[in-house]
Amino acid sequence: MSKKIRPRKRGLSQVRGRRHKTVPAAKTSTLERDVLAAVTRAPGPVSADDLQAMLGLPAASQAVLGSVLDELVRQGLLRRKGRRYHSLAKLEELTGEMDITSKGYGFVLVDGEDKGGKDVFVSRTNLGGATHGDTVAVQVLGMARGRREGLVTRILARAYTKLNGIYVATAGGGCVLPDNERLPYTLTISRQDAPVKEADGLAVVVEIIDYGSEREKPRGKIIEILGDPLDATIQMRMAMEAAGVRENFSAAVLAEVESLQEVQECEAGREDLRNLPHVTIDGEDARDFDDAICVSADDAGYTLYISIADVSHYVKPGSSVDQEAYQRGTSIYLPDRVLPMLPERLSNHLCSLMPNEDRPAFTAILQFDPQGRRIGRRFAKSMIRSRMRFSYTTIERLLYQEETESAAEYSGLLPMLKEARELTALLKAQRLKRGSLEFNAPESEVELEAGRVLSIHRAARTQAHMLIEDCMLAANEAVAEILAMARRPVLYRIHEQPDPDKLEVFTEAAKALGLELPKGNIDSRWIAEALARAEDTPAAYVANNLLLRAMQQARYAPDNVGHFGLGADYYLHFTSPIRRYPDLIAHRVLQGLLLKSQGKQAQERLPDTDSLAEAGLHLSQCERKAIDLERDVHSRMAVLFMHDRVGEEFDATISGVSAFGLYLALSGSGISGSVPVENLEDDYYLYDSRRFRLIGERSGRIYQLGNQVRARLQEVHLAGKRLIFSLEELRPQRGKA
Repeated sequence: MSKKIRPRKRGLSQVRGRRHKTVPAAKTSTLERDVLAAVTRAPGPVSADDLQAMLGLPAASQAVLGSVLDELVRQGLLRRKGRRYHSLAKLEELTGEMDITSKGYGFVLVDGEDKGGKDVFVSRTNLGGATHGDTVAVQVLGMARGRREGLVTRILARAYTKLNGIYVATAGGGCVLPDNERLPYTLTISRQDAPVKEADGLAVVVEIIDYGSEREKPRGKIIEILGDPLDATIQMRMAMEAAGVRENFSAAVLAEVESLQEVQECEAGREDLRNLPHVTIDGEDARDFDDAICVSADDAGYTLYISIADVSHYVKPGSSVDQEAYQRGTSIYLPDRVLPMLPERLSNHLCSLMPNEDRPAFTAILQFDPQGRRIGRRFAKSMIRSRMRFSYTTIERLLYQEETESAAEYSGLLPMLKEARELTALLKAQRLKRGSLEFNAPESEVELEAGRVLSIHRAARTQAHMLIEDCMLAANEAVAEILAMARRPVLYRIHEQPDPDKLEVFTEAAKALGLELPKGNIDSRWIAEALARAEDTPAAYVANNLLLRAMQQARYAPDNVGHFGLGADYYLHFTSPIRRYPDLIAHRVLQGLLLKSQGKQAQERLPDTDSLAEAGLHLSQCERKAIDLERDVHSRMAVLFMHDRVGEEFDATISGVSAFGLYLALSGSGISGSVPVENLEDDYYLYDSRRFRLIGERSGRIYQLGNQVRARLQEVHLAGKRLIFSLEELRPQRGKA
């Protein structure tokens, strides 16, 4: 156990080769709060002996317990009648969602309060049987380290009625170890509810039939055997079950979609743009194509056509498919599948802009001067015909590597594509000039084969990706601007100012990394310059990730406050209605505006502001749920990929430093892991929180944020989705604290 000493310098604290326990410091006695909680929880009056047994106090503590009881009586929190006590405390009761840590204690996220504020801390002994995600009522007992501390008095709603886990057979039946570290218990499976012994060690889905008590474990019933937990497809299924997402659509939704009539003619009210050489540009494995572009140029500048699949023509407000799409909110992309927002007949056929097929679209027609400044805009329901389905790889070779073979093959479309290259370069320059941020934090791609993870590598983000991105950004901004000017209720994609405290953390870390930061006030231009200075340096990966952490989460809301990251005054999502419900709302609202401008009555039912606020919250939560699921799946794939590689060494970057150890990002793959401080057994280490480093007290060895290291894989925790490393060929900086 490491001994605690007074830090020698501000920002330094001593840690050693094992993790030290942090206990909240209380303004009042911890025993007072425990006694008050126990009396409040008890069904009737209790004696001092009862309390001693309930709290597990040693016999020698009688005098201390008596003093605590006297003090609580004096404060008017307890009443004594004879030798028994009962509670008089008029404790504040709050409701909220329980967030339990892997260590067993939790926090109640109080309903209606600012999520950036202090939640209510609940010790392990005061959980009252609540588990992670439950909606609970909590009584506030007092304060501890500036945070309210409470006691769960009622469980209002259970978050889990079923869960995933690993089944372990026993003589009397079995048990299930939950696939979630925040559920720190096992489910007992009785003999009659136990599956065959051959299921021992397999992943299962279990229904909770009894949540248990302080004396009895929860009980469950196996309802499905999933299979081998070392199979990647089984792990993805477990992640989907844990997230509560649906892969299939109901019979009613599918029947409704099957009844839809395909638009084959350029009907009245549509502009015929089939003469334009539209093309789609997507990834090699894309199956739905919801956006197409076309560019023309003349002496006055450029005209950009961004044509988006007209999903709103097929998906009407209030229909079964519309209600299902709203509940899903977004499509979710996993390594071997897509969990679509819309059924396949819509996403992959009726609303997919396939080459050489007439398709209804909604087109933004934007005009730009020779410098790339927008000088005109209009919007139209249209009929288009895509000339070609390009991949990002082909466009990269054709436009940016200028391969002669590719040029000859696509000679008919090459002039238009070159004009698109010219325009998007100008659009990017205009964006960067106003302070739009260009983060370079590529995502990882997972390659699977027959349930095995073959590889995990950084996804390439090419200039072809950015060409399409700049076109879509231009369309989204133009639609947001016209709807804002017309004061039409819609969901904007807003991105607020960064958290000042997190920006301060970034500036401190940047100095520790040796980056020379720009002068002046911190705004989007300052951040853009900081990113530019980090580019092509060893600190680039860490700097990008630290700045991303400082950013607020973008979200959907009816009040336009602009988009900080893009440096845009107006922004919403318009270009992907196949996979994002907010885009579908934007299509409907824009259609209503167009009809009004033509003197016609809008046929679409437009949402009011109150329902939009609710919709913005729901759809932002759907997006967050999708991101969390995608990250969970990536963590599972990383653990499976590394499962048989214990003992191997890897190049890595120190991506984080804390008093508990080091955090690593493996080179090439982006796989994350940690080096717990207890693995650093050669020295006592001082944690320099201001300069993000650990310093050896005797050796002066420094483990610094951004260092390149060689790490050896020591442990793989499948249930916890964690990788534990030790450091091997360290090339740390040396210096004095």
